[in-house]
Order: sequence, then structure tokens, then C-alpha cells
Amino acid sequence: MSAARIPPIQCLLTFEALARLRSVTQTAEELCVTPSAVSHRVKQLEQIIGTKLFGRADFSLTVEGVAYLAHVREGLAMLQRFPGAASQPGKRKLRLAVTPTFARSILIPRLRQFTETYPEIDLTLQVSIPLLDVVAEDADLIIRFGTGRYADLEHTCLIKDEVTPLASPAFVREHGPFELPQDLESEPLLRSPLEPWRTWFAANALDWPEPVEGSQFNDIGLMCDCAAAGMGIALTRLKLAQPWLESGALVRLGSSACFCASIPSPHAHYLCWRTGMMERWECVAFADWLKQSVA
Repeated sequence: MSAARIPPIQCLLTFEALARLRSVTQTAEELCVTPSAVSHRVKQLEQIIGTKLFGRADFSLTVEGVAYLAHVREGLAMLQRFPGAASQPGKRKLRLAVTPTFARSILIPRLRQFTETYPEIDLTLQVSIPLLDVVAEDADLIIRFGTGRYADLEHTCLIKDEVTPLASPAFVREHGPFELPQDLESEPLLRSPLEPWRTWFAANALDWPEPVEGSQFNDIGLMCDCAAAGMGIALTRLKLAQPWLESGALVRLGSSACFCASIPSPHAHYLCWRTGMMERWECVAFADWLKQSVA
């Protein structure tokens, strides 16, 4: 990279402070400059790198801004380390809170690549289901499934997904054929607060209420296992259900449009962290690897 492509250090320091403080006035006070200088430096940085870093008036970051902030903090942290300074002995510890089925279906099949690339990082995986208040304590990075509105955390979107009804091949043979959305009316619908049926009902012009009877699960993987065992029909995210689909344990209900179409889930998976956490290089390394791995 040529020197002309490297942004001035004052622009990077200003961007990091504004992303952390979300206030031009406080940023100006911390850096001992005028508020107009803060605005000028941010605009200059955006022009140099060719992308918008802040999305709204509250100084929330764009997706590109979140990714760039991680790189800026890593670079600034490296510059703060003096030559010859003793490094911390032993491996770096990274605590990750992750939702169960995301871990089994998406993370763990890829995780060996990370551990081989970064043998100096020891990972601790903890189960977390934030939508149901099952939260791992003291995690460095958190994978959450939800709306993305996390006022207390910085975050970046990892995976958006689509939902469709799935069941075991034996269930489809015994209860089918399924051709219309209305064919589900008398069938056992497996339920989870993590993926309400109203999403699929609304997309198929059904004014049915959310089911209040039938087996309920707080883990999508358990629901997939029970659907594969023939207990009923599960409304399932396709990326999370990929292991069951690939093995043939779960299948779509039919070939008609309503069962072949996939409906966008109102939620997505996000990688979240507390302000300042991306100053640690192991957090930056894992965040960059995970985003590239699931892209």
C-alpha cells in the first residue's frame, strides 16, 4: 500500500473517539480540538477510504464503519506497543457466547480453520439465548439472534436467513400431500419463540393466530431433531437447518410455490461486543475471520 493511501493518524484517532463517544463535543474535548475539526477529519477520512462510516445523526456506525473501526483499533493498539516490550506469556483467551444451533450448524464445522490459523488463541464457548434471557456472563464476543437493535452493544450483521416449513420424509408421506398453505390447518405445528409462525402465515395471506398448543422449544436444533423424529412441522431457518436437509432427515413439505418459496426471517445473527473490546487483537482476528467464513 502506498503512503498516499494511508489516512492521517489524526483522522483515525478522531474516528475512533467519535465512534466510542458518539458526541462531537465530547470527542473535541478529548482530543483538544474544535468541533468543526472533528467533523472535518471524519469527512476527510471518508473521502480517503471512499465509504461512509456513520449512518445517522446519533453517530451509529454503518456496516462498513463497524468493520473499519475494528481495523483502526487494531492498528492503534499495535502503534501503542513499544519495540522490545515483553508480550503476555501463554495463549490469549477469547470467550465467545453463541446460540446453540448457530454453534452446531455454522460455527463448529468451520472452527478448526480458525484454531489452525490462530493457534495462539484459546477459545471458550458458552451457550447464550438472549431472546429468552439465557445470557452467558463475561463473554468477550457475543453472537445474538434478533432485530439488531442493541443500544448497549456495538454489533455487525453476520447472517440473514429465510424460513420455510420442514418435516421428516415419513411425516410428509403420512400426512400429505401438502399443496396449499391451508393444508397445515389441522397439522401439529412445532413452536419456538425464536421463530414465530406468524412470519410464514402473513407471507401466505393466512390470518391465523400464533399457535398456542403443541410442543414448544427454546432451541431451533432441538426443534429440528423432533421434526426429524416425526413429531410435526417446524418453521425453520434454512441455513441453520442445513445439516438436517443435507442428511435427508428434514425435507420441504411439497413442490407447490408456497412450500418452495422461502420467507425472509425478521431476525438475523449479529456479532456483538462492548465498547473497547475491539482494542484486543484476538477479538479483531476472530471477528474478521467469522465474517469472512460465513459470507
